[in-house]
Amino acid sequence: MTDPTTFDASAYQATHFRWTVADRVGTVTLDRPARKNPLTFESYAELAQLFRRLPHARDVRAVVITGAGGNFSSGGDVHEIIGPLVALQEAGDAPGLLRFTRMTGELVKAMRACPQPIVAAIDGVCAGAGAIVAMASDLRVGTARSKVAFLFVRVGLSGADMGACALLPRIIGHGRASELLYTGRFLGGEEAERWGFHNRLVEPDALLAEATAMARELANGPTFAHAMTKAALHQEWSMGVDEAIEAEAQTQALCMQTRDFARAYRAFAARETPVFEGN
Repeated sequence: MTDPTTFDASAYQATHFRWTVADRVGTVTLDRPARKNPLTFESYAELAQLFRRLPHARDVRAVVITGAGGNFSSGGDVHEIIGPLVALQEAGDAPGLLRFTRMTGELVKAMRACPQPIVAAIDGVCAGAGAIVAMASDLRVGTARSKVAFLFVRVGLSGADMGACALLPRIIGHGRASELLYTGRFLGGEEAERWGFHNRLVEPDALLAEATAMARELANGPTFAHAMTKAALHQEWSMGVDEAIEAEAQTQALCMQTRDFARAYRAFAARETPVFEGN
């Protein structure tokens, strides 16, 4: 009998983006290159659904997000999202607008709750909601020609979108986050690396391979421990130091109960490389 709580990620067929699985790494490719891979109502919802299901996937231990055609994502589609939102505003449909903003936020919640580490491979334009998706990832590999911008202010909206005011200052610092969210200016690749938004820069033709190699290295690691690290990084934002130390004591004691912990010790004693199995 099939376990209803198990998600066969390798068999999943995405409709609004490309999804592939190889060597325990799942890859999301935003694939509307003619328009720089914008997000739509449907792709927001499907991405959130995928990340909500990944905790139940046994065949995926890390995820890569990238874009097709030399760009990451231009953000929300102007005609398919912004136009309908203006129509809601003109109709006085405040509840409809709130339903949309909550729906987009669900994607970030799903990414942060997903236990697998997420690596964003960022080339070209990475703007608006595209920049949010990159921000919500755990690690970011970029190129010198990448351009990151939180464009909400340019359409008369707050920089407080999809958790940006909470997440971005923790990545690049409060002052730098304030500058980007108030101005909507583009952050070039080299500056993004200096500011800590990109973990590293690579050449465009090596971008996906480098991000995938990083994800594969994580997938080959102690995946239970990685999941606990990701959860702790998220949860401890709201903790005091003493509370965090206690939470980490409990976390580490749980990790010491895994077979991977014993495997690592025995491999070290035998001068071998440990083979982690995620349990």
